[in-house]
Amino acid sequence: MKEVAIIGIGMTDWGELWEKSLRDISVEAALKCLDDAGVSKVDAITIGCMSGGLFNAQEHLGSLVADYLGQRFVPATRVESACASGGLAVKTAYMEVASGLAEYALAIGVEKMTDVDGNEATYALATAADQDYEAFHGITFPGLYAMMAKAHMKKYGTTLEQLSQVTVKNHDNGSLNPHAQFPCKFTLEQVMNSTMVADPLRLLHCSPITDGGAAVLLAPVEIAKKLNKPYAVITGIGHATDTIALAQRKDILKLEVVEQAAQRALKMAGKTIKDVSFAEVHDCFTIAEIMVMEAIGLVEPGKAGPAVMDGLTALTGKFPINPSGGLKSKGHPVGATGVAQVVEAVAQLRGEAGKRQVKNARIAMTQNMGGSGGSSIIHILEARS
Repeated sequence: MKEVAIIGIGMTDWGELWEKSLRDISVEAALKCLDDAGVSKVDAITIGCMSGGLFNAQEHLGSLVADYLGQRFVPATRVESACASGGLAVKTAYMEVASGLAEYALAIGVEKMTDVDGNEATYALATAADQDYEAFHGITFPGLYAMMAKAHMKKYGTTLEQLSQVTVKNHDNGSLNPHAQFPCKFTLEQVMNSTMVADPLRLLHCSPITDGGAAVLLAPVEIAKKLNKPYAVITGIGHATDTIALAQRKDILKLEVVEQAAQRALKMAGKTIKDVSFAEVHDCFTIAEIMVMEAIGLVEPGKAGPAVMDGLTALTGKFPINPSGGLKSKGHPVGATGVAQVVEAVAQLRGEAGKRQVKNARIAMTQNMGGSGGSSIIHILEARS
């Protein structure tokens, strides 16, 4: 297989984009990416979108996006893995290039979530859960993650303050990100006293409803070398699935899908977690970031909460997590999140992240997750020049 580089990145501002349609957002992100790469024509397009049919009554995104991007007749495919759809789009584009099917493969992640009201958005998101045994009985994702948080608190002594510090940290980082939906800072007290959603999770422990898009362009390393600028190489990919229903897992305190994906990605890259400079992880709820820290092997089970309080994962810590602001501050347009994680990783590895630049960033991990841990995709990226 060919060695694969990321030679272009692009991203829209994220938030409530009332004046822009699903196609507008897709095309804007893609054009920024192609402009960054200096490329006008691609050989393949993969679009990660969780639920365009429910949010926008629009399916057949391959045809729609290729057409409006000016890439008519280019093979274009929409892929879906719930909130991990963006990560799957990057993996699919990687396979196009690595196999030799394409020289330039474009991965786009997009979601337009604010065209429906809150109840419809909740319904659309709940399709990523088990419809027969979870959604039918009224459980939502805040409820599922609240159960995980409660169990984590009971077994390991994880505190509300520790859950809240994840929010404080990620909003501190997001305040430095011009694309972030909520680039505002919060105190621990504000987070801990915010409106209850599902005990123990408050409003400020939860990621928002977001519109947004992101795109990356992949090509063989031989092409990247000719660009005379820094680039990133995907050296490891890990992809795993688990039971869709939380109740069917042996231990709801372990994100085994993340463990498996991390082990596979690191093995493919020939690295360990100690080699990684920083990570973008799937903090759909703050308990998710804490559990992912344990699943990727960064800390022992039960130690993530204290590690966050000690500053391990701060922007200036030993292992920064979510320098972009994460899903919590940057936003979470579900199909776009995994691609945006890679956009941030590449910007950091190229030394172009501005005030949120991670010092000595050489190796990055991105961890994208679907549902309550039914799927996860991890990429390892390394800086090259």
